[in-house]
Amino acid sequence: MHRHGYKGRKFGRETDQRRALLRGLMCSLIKYQSITVTLARAKELRRSAEKLITIAKKGGLANRRLLISRLDNLEVADLLVDVIAPQIKRDSGYLRIERSSFRKGDHAEMATISFVDTINLDLKKEAK
Repeated sequence: MHRHGYKGRKFGRETDQRRALLRGLMCSLIKYQSITVTLARAKELRRSAEKLITIAKKGGLANRRLLISRLDNLEVADLLVDVIAPQIKRDSGYLRIERSSFRKGDHAEMATISFVDTINLDLKKEAK
């Protein structure tokens, strides 16, 4: 059996668990600007998160509601649309994956995923 046409990694989880994992990773990435996860999770996270950032850059009420439904977190969606998206000046390639070390327990390769552009979160406090 060949693997042609199958997209995405399964991570050994059911569909709803996999979606919840990626949703949580995306929220953490947006909130903290940089997270350290396994390399496979970082690569899969980049696929999903860059699509959300593109939606946030377009703006508008419909796109904001789409982000809220995808992230399932109102505060993170507002942070992405109001603070982060206006500061990103590029059209694509918003995230960077840097390989770091190996995890001690199972020797899984770890990576740090972060924004390419510098994000200033102090704008959030000034807006309030």
